[in-house]
Amino acid sequence: MPPRYVAIITDGNGRWAHARGLPALEGHEAGADVVKARLRDAVDLGIEELTVYSFSTENWTRPDQEVAGLMEMFGQRIASETPELNEQGVRMRFIGRTEGVPPDLVEAMHAAEEETANNSRITLFVAFNYGGRAEILDAAQSYAGGGEEAFRENLYAPEMNYPDLLIRTSGEQRLSNYLLWQCAYSEIVFRDEMWPDFQRADLEECLEIYDQRQRRFGGRS
Repeated sequence: MPPRYVAIITDGNGRWAHARGLPALEGHEAGADVVKARLRDAVDLGIEELTVYSFSTENWTRPDQEVAGLMEMFGQRIASETPELNEQGVRMRFIGRTEGVPPDLVEAMHAAEEETANNSRITLFVAFNYGGRAEILDAAQSYAGGGEEAFRENLYAPEMNYPDLLIRTSGEQRLSNYLLWQCAYSEIVFRDEMWPDFQRADLEECLEIYDQRQRRFGGRS
């Protein structure tokens, strides 16, 4: 059975740009185009939820010019692409902390969520200013007991299904503080392509690899 819930660490934008002698921001622009393209493919392939790692709590340590450019780019992308995504039936959700994020960008995220709230073709979760440890810490502050399901209700998006498959591009083989609670039993596929080079055929291959795995969730088959 193909995975219905997929998460991706969209890694390698900066290195892709550097290899071509381009500014880092051009790599991020190229990566954003690929997110949009693979989102369309995900719909075709029967994926119901796609979660992408756009900006981590650790990314603030990057050069100020790159961070400022990323904030501006995200704002422009949300403004220009939300109407189209809404027409295509995409529900948008942003997960992460809002502290430090420009207020106008936070407002744009909330507006996009409201505009697309009733869509059900696919849900696109965008992890922005996100860290897995931060999410668990934030949830713990509100947790009043009751077990795992009660704790889950305090996560940024408690309605998110646990990813069946986690994909990471760029050849790195680590989780990088991404969805630590949600991906406890996700199958993981590491890819060598930089994210801007990640094509539909690569996504299809990841799904085929997943289909060959046997998920036991700690038990025995």
